[in-house]
Amino acid sequence: MLRSYLRLTLFALGLLIGIQVPGFIQAYAQHVEARRLESQQALLGFQKTAGRFFRGDLEALVEHYRASADPVIQSDARSVSALVERSRLLDREWRIMQGPWFARAWHVLVGADESMRAQVWRSYDFQILLAPAAVAWGLACALLLAWLVESLYLLLRQAFFPRRHAPRRRSVTPGPPRQ
Repeated sequence: MLRSYLRLTLFALGLLIGIQVPGFIQAYAQHVEARRLESQQALLGFQKTAGRFFRGDLEALVEHYRASADPVIQSDARSVSALVERSRLLDREWRIMQGPWFARAWHVLVGADESMRAQVWRSYDFQILLAPAAVAWGLACALLLAWLVESLYLLLRQAFFPRRHAPRRRSVTPGPPRQ
């Protein structure tokens, strides 16, 4: 009986964990979008300058700053270059987060920017969503967790407590009398 309750508890834990997945993915996507808009705003003045003098090419503007003899302008080149790289990263992240659900989930799990994922994790509020996607994730995680733990339990039991089979006795079945 205790084993049945442990299974139910494990299933419930997996369900609660799985329900968090869509919420976390959504929080990550919102974080990326907010940072992307902020990055675009930070580059706006430089884009206008690049548009006037370099046909919109920010890289050409950065190279122009780097070629300057003025150390202040050279320092600005490093700053603008960092802003451009950050903007590219955020655009890439945003495009990925516009894809199908499985691509978003896989990206957040293994390919997301570590610092942004950590920031989202620190500010994430656990919640119970009853949206169909959250329920599906919850059930899938619950079943997977229950199956994994049950399989591990059975493997460990088999390894440390193998069943010993009693030797089989041949049953003597009465047959026709011998003459």
